[in-house]
Amino acid sequence: MRNQDSVIVRGAIAAPPDRRSAWRGTLLAGLGVAAFSGTLPATAFALQGFDPYLVAAGRAALAALAAAICLKAAGAPLLPPRASLRSYAVIALGVVIGFPLFSGLALAAGASTAHAAVVIGLLPAATAVGAVLRAGERPRPLFWAACAAGAVSVTVFTLTRGGGRLTGADALLALALVAAAAGYTEGGRLARETPGWRVISHALVLAAPVTVPVTAVLAAVTEPRPTAASLAGFAYVGLISMFLGFFPWYAGLAAGGIARAGQTQLAQPPLTLVWSWALLGERFGTATLAAALAVLGCVAVTQAARDPGAGARTGGR
Repeated sequence: MRNQDSVIVRGAIAAPPDRRSAWRGTLLAGLGVAAFSGTLPATAFALQGFDPYLVAAGRAALAALAAAICLKAAGAPLLPPRASLRSYAVIALGVVIGFPLFSGLALAAGASTAHAAVVIGLLPAATAVGAVLRAGERPRPLFWAACAAGAVSVTVFTLTRGGGRLTGADALLALALVAAAAGYTEGGRLARETPGWRVISHALVLAAPVTVPVTAVLAAVTEPRPTAASLAGFAYVGLISMFLGFFPWYAGLAAGGIARAGQTQLAQPPLTLVWSWALLGERFGTATLAAALAVLGCVAVTQAARDPGAGARTGGR
């Protein structure tokens, strides 16, 4: 019998979820996307008072503290099972360290939140590829067509808002994309048999021996200049973006399928732009509404596209 934290064997074909589980996964993933949509504006606020490296490490350290408290309160071990350490290490490197670091540096290098939303626009497609390579999922061609259309829509829209220019921060954004896609895929795989909150909590605690000392050193040498806005942004990215948002997100990926439920993140760029308008004063017009409707249409198609092989089994080689 496999224990609660066992890992899906690479190369196995994952059984597609039934319709009820698929839509439940979509709803849960959507809640995660709503939480993540404030990440870039909140990071921009945090950078007003803190060094970008401190923001990246500090948000992970703050989230690790919250994760440790939750694990202890639930009577769960702080560290993940030894058999799953490699997957948890990928999550830690991807979403605990990699994405916050590279996206924060991109914003510090001059990328606007609208331009950085390109990462989010391409992330669902990258996650779907990861679902095929690592999680054994096999979406239908209609899914890939809608996925590509959504990615193209968001990319064209955000690049148009940025004047069509590629900046020096684009390499950092690409690294953030790869890091997040890897962390999402591994987390979704583990969440099939381990509650999503435990998956992210174990990853955060696993990374704590790096993030906590680095945070302490950076806080001592970078001379933070905290303000109410920067502290609020830091608290958001530490407790919501890095921790609580992953509860429904990983549960949604597990219930609805990593590739399928992951497409809900196509809605994140328009949501991020709304937050940017409300909190940072960035303007948008009818093009935003048109892009949002196009994205929602693509999401609807990906959710309606059922995976082939309803009788496929998850199992050994």
